[in-house]
Amino acid sequence: MPPVLSATLIIRGLLLLILAAGVYFFHGFLVPVLAALIIGFATWPLYRRLVIRCGGRTPMAASLAILVVLGVLVVPLSVAIHYAMREAGEFVRWAIEANRSGAAVPPWIEALPWVGAQLAALWREHLGEPHALGAWIQMLSGQHVGNISRTVLAAAGNLAGLFLLVLFMLITLFFVYKDGARIVDQLDRVGEHLLPGRWQRFSRVVPATVSATVTGMGLIAIGEGVVLGVAYWIAGVPSPVLLGVITGFMAMIPGGAPLSFTLVSLYLVGSGDAVAGLALFAWGSVELFIVDKTLRPRLVGGPVKLPFLPTFFGLVGGVTTLGMVGLFVGPVLMALLVAIWREWVRGLDEGPGKAQSA
Repeated sequence: MPPVLSATLIIRGLLLLILAAGVYFFHGFLVPVLAALIIGFATWPLYRRLVIRCGGRTPMAASLAILVVLGVLVVPLSVAIHYAMREAGEFVRWAIEANRSGAAVPPWIEALPWVGAQLAALWREHLGEPHALGAWIQMLSGQHVGNISRTVLAAAGNLAGLFLLVLFMLITLFFVYKDGARIVDQLDRVGEHLLPGRWQRFSRVVPATVSATVTGMGLIAIGEGVVLGVAYWIAGVPSPVLLGVITGFMAMIPGGAPLSFTLVSLYLVGSGDAVAGLALFAWGSVELFIVDKTLRPRLVGGPVKLPFLPTFFGLVGGVTTLGMVGLFVGPVLMALLVAIWREWVRGLDEGPGKAQSA
């Protein structure tokens, strides 16, 4: 009598159970591992040059690369996010007080040309009464002002969790640098077994896609956030660090950066400082023109260039699922999906014979 289940089916079932157990027990490390992989993909060409300068000694090169990432990326971003969260905490406290007694119309809104009076009337109607601000916040976000306040203050004070997250990311990144070439070789062997004739082309699209997406979105967003944040500080805008961080995040969305500095410029004009507002708008326009015409075409390359809608869906889905790291993971995953789709369509256009010979 033949067995009910074949040995191959039992082995595959056990492997699936082991993989499921691994995902269950180690899913808490998903965010730092994804962050390390993204940084590793984006900086791999520079790291290969560093390995050559170190005479092929990958442990030394990996250690130096970690120090560079720590000094150039981790420390500045941590400081900026820390100050931004402190400023966000002050804004939330203002929102709680305004919700308790009613939010008075800011003078800069009334001073806006042409639309100031209408906006002030709408503000008094919908936000001037006690608890009106909380009702709007609950309607838009589904949360009370107190819940948002506790979340912001907890995030601002959760330095231990942030430290552990960064530590795990740096440890993972060290081994990505140190053993990356060997891991890629093993993946190539498995990939050639699973996708013969297609793996080499697809496997070269993936790192180029990740590198181009992270470089184009990350470096430009950080640069615009820093440059415009300094401009906000010079112009005398309240909470310049928080606004700079918000502008950097908005710069990942097409049209987000100009919307940010335009709103801040309108705030300055409405506050009575028209010169600073116009100067900020002019500086932001010049900076955006330089980035779009010179830096962006050089930095944003690769085989996949995402249009607005996939980029927006990737950002929103990434932030909803993974938080801050999702700002990069979401668009990268969307870029990979687009790359897979295009490779699939290309394979159909070429036909089975051409795809096997490619």
